Amino acid sequence: MEVKNGRQLKALMVYFSATGNTEKVAHAIRNALEKEKVTLTFLKVTEAAEVELYDYDLVFLGSPSIMWLPAKPVLSYIEEKHKLHGKRGDIKLCAPKIPGKTAVVFCTYAGPHTGISEATTAGKYMRQFFEHLGFEVAGEWYIVGEVHGSEEVSTKGRLGDIRGRPNEQDLAQVENDVSQLVRSILAASR
Repeated sequence: MEVKNGRQLKALMVYFSATGNTEKVAHAIRNALEKEKVTLTFLKVTEAAEVELYDYDLVFLGSPSIMWLPAKPVLSYIEEKHKLHGKRGDIKLCAPKIPGKTAVVFCTYAGPHTGISEATTAGKYMRQFFEHLGFEVAGEWYIVGEVHGSEEVSTKGRLGDIRGRPNEQDLAQVENDVSQLVRSILAASR
């Protein structure tokens, strides 16, 4: 059992997936956290409205990039949470970091027109939410995903042939990144 300061590390996964790409990544993160024996609450964004983010040491938020932003359900989630934390006074000038609070945002994207640039704005948007709350953002992860239902976009866009992505190699990399992150958090807390 992995412990942080004498207690088990608690993680939260909140995600939205329109076609299954982001869900694949969320499950890869889940697999890695389970291997690392991290306690995990795993929720779709529509189930997470009442969850207290500060109850967790490590929070993952995932969305596809749609028109350079997170998907609408994730945008709504962020907006509501931001209002709540603003009313409670959790958002402070200079956004001081809260020790022991870490977040990772992840974004699936196809980038048929301009590549990863189509996703980074979505990742930065989600990142800013956590930084305003005082979380240390340990990563913005961008994972290529095919466009289901459009062979042309999945084969002739800027990224080339992305059919089947995220694939086993992409998901193995995600799992590796999660394991490294958990180990670094635990090492830093000793």
